[in-house]
Amino acid sequence: MTSIRKMTLEDIDEVMEVERASFAVPWTEGTFRQEVEDNPYAHYYVIEKDDHVVGYCGLWLVIDEAHVTNIAIHPEARGNKFGEQLFKHSCDEAIQHGAIQLSLEVRVSNTAAQHMYRKFGLVPGGIRKRYYTDNGEDALVMWVGLK
Repeated sequence: MTSIRKMTLEDIDEVMEVERASFAVPWTEGTFRQEVEDNPYAHYYVIEKDDHVVGYCGLWLVIDEAHVTNIAIHPEARGNKFGEQLFKHSCDEAIQHGAIQLSLEVRVSNTAAQHMYRKFGLVPGGIRKRYYTDNGEDALVMWVGLK
């Protein structure tokens, strides 16, 4: 059984497991704490399976724009459509908060994620050169209108 809900401070240990397993340069626990506690624009959600966090998604909502800060599913939980469920939930939340467009950056090499985003109507909008600090890879900027 899966469920999706707002991230709490109590989730950060499990979120860090997902983060470290997913990214070469993971965010710190402090960054997540700051996002959840102190950033009025931040909205973070977790997806759980059997009461364990298997993924998370973060959004910044500013006026009528949503920006995905990060999304990750633990490698052991991938292939179960958890990313799609979580992304859909996050988009729905953005709409509920008045967002009319959503953007994100994705590695140019991450064609699996790009394919999923295209299912939700996102289209390429540009390239951020050498965006990723771990290897200097470019990011593809993707956008979608939400209404």
